[in-house]
Amino acid sequence: MNDVLNSQGYAEAAWRNRVPLAAWLMLLAIAIFANGMVGYSAHKKSSLLMLVLPVALSICLTLIADIDAPRGGVIRVLPQNLHALRNSLPPNGQAQ
Repeated sequence: MNDVLNSQGYAEAAWRNRVPLAAWLMLLAIAIFANGMVGYSAHKKSSLLMLVLPVALSICLTLIADIDAPRGGVIRVLPQNLHALRNSLPPNGQAQ
C-alpha cells in the first residue's frame, strides 16, 4: 500500500509541476528581442536566413508548451511507475 501512495504522489507531483509564468515571459522576451536583432541586422541578407531563427524559436516554444501540458498535446508521457505497480499487484485485490 505504501508503494501505491508513493507512486500516486510522484505522478500527481509531475502533473502539478509546470513551467512558471516568469519563465514563459522570459522565453517570449528573448524570442522577441532575438528576432528583432536578426531583422535589424539583415537588411541585405537572403530571406531564407530571416526565417531560420523565427521557425526554430517557434518549434522550441511549441515543444516546451506541449511538454508542459501533460494531459493534452502531441507528446504523451505515460505514468510507467503506476502501470508497473498495477501489474505487480494481485488481481481483484486478493492477497498472496
